[in-house]
Amino acid sequence: MDPAGRAEDTGSADRIASRIAEQVAQAGGVHARALPVEVPFLSDLGVLVTEFGGGRAALALDVQRRHTNSLGNTHGGVVMTLLDVAMAMAARSHDDRGPGTNVTVEMSTSFMRASSGRVTAHGVCLHRTATLAFCEAEIRDADGALCAKAKGTFKFWRKPASAE
Repeated sequence: MDPAGRAEDTGSADRIASRIAEQVAQAGGVHARALPVEVPFLSDLGVLVTEFGGGRAALALDVQRRHTNSLGNTHGGVVMTLLDVAMAMAARSHDDRGPGTNVTVEMSTSFMRASSGRVTAHGVCLHRTATLAFCEAEIRDADGALCAKAKGTFKFWRKPASAE
């Protein structure tokens, strides 16, 4: 919904890229690009993609009050979302088989310290088969301190032609 309560048009990749560029300008100029696929939840969070390719992906988020827990730190669900997406994108970043997607099969997360302010998630695909990818990701705060780490397994699948 926009501020007037109307449904937003989340259509084309150009509009998505334009919205992200606007967010980047407001956030201090982090180099960002559009998500490889539209994920409304990530748009709502304000996630920026800063790296995508070669088995790697990086995301940035300026943590706002709506992203926090009762202690004022980044909510664990937001942290896990960033880790999950960074790994999934890293796995997808070298999928040369055309349009498709991947889903999380399993994910294990360790929280090391609270975070706030700007956080970054860096994901890497460690190994890939025809149907699975094995990945790791970490979250760091604005000072570069390690806040959380995850490992996960992702399954690739093709969307049915009617869903594309």
